[in-house]
Amino acid sequence: MAGALEPHLEALRRELRALDPTVLSVLLALIAVIVTLLIWRLVQGRRSSRKAVLLLGLCDAGKTLLFARLLTGRYRDTQTSITDSSAVYRVSSDKSANVTLIDLPGHESLRLQFLERFKAAARAIVFVVDSVAFQREVKDVAEFLYQVLVDSTVLKNAPALLIACNKQDVTMAKSAKLIQQQLEKELNTLRVTRSAAPTSLDGSAIGGPAQLGKKGKDFDFSQLPMKVEFVECSARGSKGEEGDADFEGLEKWLAKIA
Repeated sequence: MAGALEPHLEALRRELRALDPTVLSVLLALIAVIVTLLIWRLVQGRRSSRKAVLLLGLCDAGKTLLFARLLTGRYRDTQTSITDSSAVYRVSSDKSANVTLIDLPGHESLRLQFLERFKAAARAIVFVVDSVAFQREVKDVAEFLYQVLVDSTVLKNAPALLIACNKQDVTMAKSAKLIQQQLEKELNTLRVTRSAAPTSLDGSAIGGPAQLGKKGKDFDFSQLPMKVEFVECSARGSKGEEGDADFEGLEKWLAKIA
């Protein structure tokens, strides 16, 4: 087969050598542009097939109320979810741009199985944090976030990630900056402890998680393959169900990724 093609390849080489260098440069440039466009369309096609925005977080972080506010703009009494809820969210500035919001249960016994079900469809993830209870829940928050960030599908698809620091209407709420700093510290600790996974006789890790961040450096969110942003918000509002919620930053972020 290779021998039969050799004369044709040699003829092609002679044709290329005979070409004017300027013409050859133009041809190579056109080929490079075509290949780039093909790769871009492939990446965009994969991204456009992922339309889901997952709302994750611990129980009582305020995910379900945020979900309701985004869809209806109104307050709604909520209770701990035991299953997922989904609906199409349309960007207010461009009704043709939309994503599917999926609110996942935050209970420890359910959250990972629901993440497993929906993670492949995620264009983006909103990880909701209770800014008031954060100080006492920081280890649990970091543990769940760590499990999300080292997931192989999440690492491969690199969905945009927003840490929504909720309940900012409460005086004791921690700021987004402080939450980011403490999460980076806790995730760095988890990375160190989890990297000490058992090894087999040949020295390879047995079921160890993926490496989080850059080896040899203290962890920070800029080391992740996806873009990570923090925003302060309040699903309830300072006057409870009668007041206006504050989630403009979340809406702007959704408009960007839709």
